[in-house]
Amino acid sequence: MSCNDDVLSEDTPFDYALDYVEISDVDEVNGIAGSEVMQFKDAPSRARRLVRDGDIILSTVRTYLRAIAAIASPPDNLVVSTGFAVLRPRHINSKYARYAVAYDGFIQEVISRSKGISYPAINASELVRIALPVPPADEQQAISDYLETETARIDALIREKVGLIELLGEYRQSVATDAVVRGLNPNCPMTQIDGGFKSIPTHWEMICLKRFVRVVGGHTPSTENPRYWNGDIPWVSPKDMKRDELSDSIDHVTHAAVSDCGLAVLEAGATLVVVRGMILAHSFPVARNMVPVTINQDMKAIRPVEKVLPEYLPWLLRGVKSVILSLTEQSAHGTLALRTDKFFGEALPIPPIEEQSTIVDYLNVELPRIDELVAHASKEVKLLKELRAATIADAVLGRIDVRQTSRQ
Repeated sequence: MSCNDDVLSEDTPFDYALDYVEISDVDEVNGIAGSEVMQFKDAPSRARRLVRDGDIILSTVRTYLRAIAAIASPPDNLVVSTGFAVLRPRHINSKYARYAVAYDGFIQEVISRSKGISYPAINASELVRIALPVPPADEQQAISDYLETETARIDALIREKVGLIELLGEYRQSVATDAVVRGLNPNCPMTQIDGGFKSIPTHWEMICLKRFVRVVGGHTPSTENPRYWNGDIPWVSPKDMKRDELSDSIDHVTHAAVSDCGLAVLEAGATLVVVRGMILAHSFPVARNMVPVTINQDMKAIRPVEKVLPEYLPWLLRGVKSVILSLTEQSAHGTLALRTDKFFGEALPIPPIEEQSTIVDYLNVELPRIDELVAHASKEVKLLKELRAATIADAVLGRIDVRQTSRQ
């Protein structure tokens, strides 16, 4: 196979409309699941790889994500990121080649040859040196026909489970939102209000966030100073914000970093939020630290000083996620940022303290039930993906006679 044969010329007219595929638009089950039409003048510098029918695109960055797709009857203006290697099958069945590069042994070899820690990548020249199992032409066709049928069955099941997980996520959010915006009593009198909440219980108040919280920001110590890193103090960044409660972080700083760089050590029980990052395009991560931590500059730590229970504040912020995300803007560096002046100036619905405690108890019972269903469905997705990988490996390595299977 050849690699990266065609590129979009730098002399392309500024108003040329290209259909751009980024690495995040591709996955092993759905192939190319999305794209964005844009003019050449607005396209990122990585929007340069051209593709043809029969090509295979494979991400050379973070290869463990398995962003692989076959190109079939593409529009003339389809352009993919330079983060992909565009493989063009020669003297090999293109459909078979698509499965061969998705074979787990090939992917593991790609991963082992990738360089880097945060964003491991492999050079295209190194990628094409990796050998593929290539059976005779008739077997290639038989294998691709077999796998097309078998993986389609598995992929349909994966999509069904992923759809269930998405529905459960939406239901989880609706449970949290209803609790912190409308309360738990369906017969409670409601008062119409302006803004994104429409109505709240009559006995609740609307109070600006800045009126009842204290805010602390974060910082990143110099990464060039080894005295500041690999200590015993958790340093929380957005990549750690995947749980409702945090007892540790990926990175740690030293006491020297705290004293030299003015980092604040946050006692347990603060509410941590992400205020900058592309995750704000769809999520608003909120967590409570269960141990003392520090945070980076893309985060804020919030602690109520009156009106709101510390354990209620995270649920409140998660429940009003849609309102908070409406306050995001694109920063000068191109990433998304929460306008903190608007965020802390936003009026939020606040129930009496006793009712806050009741809502916390309710959510601590109801949401784990939903989380269990999500965990079960996620485990099924993982097992189905393992079955998919094993099916491809068995066929590509000749562990099963697909010609015999097709005759049954």
